[in-house]
Amino acid sequence: MEPFLLVATLGALAAGGVAWLVGAGTAADACWAAGTVAAVLPALYWVYDALRRGRAGVDLIAVLALVGTLATGEYLAGALIAVMLATGRWLDAAAERRAARDLHALVSNAPRSARRRTGAGLETVPLDEVCPGDLLVVGPGEAVPVDGRIASHAAVLDESALTGESVPVERPVDDRARSGAVNVSGAFDLRATATAEDSTYAEIVRLTEQAGEESSPTVRLADRYAAWFLPLSLTAAALAWLLSGDVVRAVAVLVVATPCPLLLAAPVAVVSGISRAARRGVIVRDGAALETLGRARTVALDKTGTLTGGRPRVLDVVAAPGRGSGQVLALAASVDQYSNHVLGEAIVAEARRRGLELRPASEVTEDPGRGLIGRVDGRRVSVGQHEAEVWPAWAQAVRNRSALDGAAVAWLAVDGEVAGAVLLRDPLRHDAPRTVQRLRDAGVTRLVMLTGDRPEPARAIAATVGLDEVRAQLSPAGKEAAVRAERERAVTVMVGDGVNDAPALAAADVGVAMGARGTGASAQAADVVLTTDRVDRLADAAQIAGRSRRIAVQSAAGGMALSGAAMVAAALGWLPPAAGALLQEAIDVAVILNALRALRPGRREGAPELGEEAEELVRRFEAEHGELREVVEAVREAADLLGRPEDPRALTAVRRVDRLLTDRLLPHERAEERELYPALAASLGGPEVTATMSRGHTEIHRLAERIGTHLELAGADRDRVDPAQVDDLRATLYGLHGVLRLHFAQEEEQYFALAD
Repeated sequence: MEPFLLVATLGALAAGGVAWLVGAGTAADACWAAGTVAAVLPALYWVYDALRRGRAGVDLIAVLALVGTLATGEYLAGALIAVMLATGRWLDAAAERRAARDLHALVSNAPRSARRRTGAGLETVPLDEVCPGDLLVVGPGEAVPVDGRIASHAAVLDESALTGESVPVERPVDDRARSGAVNVSGAFDLRATATAEDSTYAEIVRLTEQAGEESSPTVRLADRYAAWFLPLSLTAAALAWLLSGDVVRAVAVLVVATPCPLLLAAPVAVVSGISRAARRGVIVRDGAALETLGRARTVALDKTGTLTGGRPRVLDVVAAPGRGSGQVLALAASVDQYSNHVLGEAIVAEARRRGLELRPASEVTEDPGRGLIGRVDGRRVSVGQHEAEVWPAWAQAVRNRSALDGAAVAWLAVDGEVAGAVLLRDPLRHDAPRTVQRLRDAGVTRLVMLTGDRPEPARAIAATVGLDEVRAQLSPAGKEAAVRAERERAVTVMVGDGVNDAPALAAADVGVAMGARGTGASAQAADVVLTTDRVDRLADAAQIAGRSRRIAVQSAAGGMALSGAAMVAAALGWLPPAAGALLQEAIDVAVILNALRALRPGRREGAPELGEEAEELVRRFEAEHGELREVVEAVREAADLLGRPEDPRALTAVRRVDRLLTDRLLPHERAEERELYPALAASLGGPEVTATMSRGHTEIHRLAERIGTHLELAGADRDRVDPAQVDDLRATLYGLHGVLRLHFAQEEEQYFALAD
């Protein structure tokens, strides 16, 4: 209706103007009256609809002013008000047109059939025909059709869509398997324990539907201000009539009181904010979502795929005594290159990144839930789970580190003996810490993690980025309940990317979906979608929303103040209706020009922009960071070996570290000082932005020099470290390892994230 109303009122105003210019006053009045009537009819419906929902919105004053101009013959004033009303409604509709929160993605991704074992073999049946007790077959890559228990052998399931945990989970025989999980191992039998209607996936659909239906509509900014401006305007008009006895004065008051600053300022600022957000890769579904995001004080975030990358990466490679980490990784990747398991893919990718040679493997078989077994150069090699009655000291240290770091472990065994381990973890996004800080700068006072993952990795991530609270091992219903509890205290935003996040996204005041990597279900349930795979766009959206809302409030408040002054003039008889309408138009122009400031970036909006040269350098040095992680691991490995100083490999490892530092790491640091940091200083505002990192380089060089001095003291002809040197040398190596990890992380978060 809004576009047609705008065309009709503009046409009537223009036609009346032409008629007036040629001296046809009666025809001009008729055209202007027609435009006024065209606006009165839909405005009456809008007022009725608002009153029916318990609101007396801004349109009520406009209706009274329109009716008043018709009653007093002030047709030009009525036509001008009609155009202002139509323009405001059209802008409002453009800002608040909401995409339907249907569940198309959830429904389309849900299993629709199942393979059931019968006496005659296998039969494919519709999902709603599956009954508890049926024996089903779930093939590789298939989703578990209904809730049940593993019946044949252990299975490995990707439950990331349900729990957010990116690492597949091994489910032994008789363990529970939930519908919606994906089988990433061999085919297995499943004993159904529930119908499709009573299974986990269907419950997620129902929760999302209920949350979407129960979310109360957001009150427009204009309506909130109208709550006090409306009675003020009506009181002023009534007093003007009663005290002067002139109804025209009352109409003039209503004309200048027509809340066009409210009708125009908020929509223009909000539409401008939505446009600005879209240019940053943030799609805001409607104006209400942007307004609410600007008032948010609590942000709840999923972990996997939101704060982390969503796919595991190799954290460290540990070798048994007598082996090297490169040898362990190459052997593991030689077998895993035949697997499509997410951990296997990460191991192979790391080996190829390091330039390791992968040997062909034969007789490769997959033991579901255990890993892969094959032959490499005639030796039996297994990668995956490993059991031992007594673990050697180095392996027990790996197990402890796995628990402390929240990492998964892929054990390498050669001819039945454990030979090494690969630790894997879903890494933190480079831009996550900066995002959290920028959200706090935007006015967010509470940040909470809601995840289905285990507490240990969740707490580690939360501590790194600086969150206020962690709630782990939550089901979709648990996430939804947590969001509802947060909403009781403050305006709450939920950010997620998986099917399991959809109910919580729908339950939040504003749901934000990581659309570039997330599921369609989370995007359908969200009010805001981040179209790029960068969580810092969330901070962009929050800053844009806050600034747009502030500009809308400033414009509306300033416009109403001017309207208030005009109301006084009209009540005193100094301002007739037509002149009042023209004055109101001038106020509207000023309000709109101010509201359009939301199209421009704010002073503190967005991450700093890198120049082309700086961005190329950042990408180059980021790639080198990946290659230098081998050096960082070698430093720790040498420090660990010094725990057994009598072992001749300890001094050999220290000498290797010295060569790696001299040949690879220190040249990298010098190149950063010489090339990268000056380019960053030019783009980011001066050398002080890299001063802390330069101090880190100084400390790295100092520790490297200390290691070299220890080797000079040890002499070139010795095969063991002098006991008098062990404590200091080991402390130096561990110190260097800590400094390198911190320095790399700081560079990645502060600089490299700008070019992601």
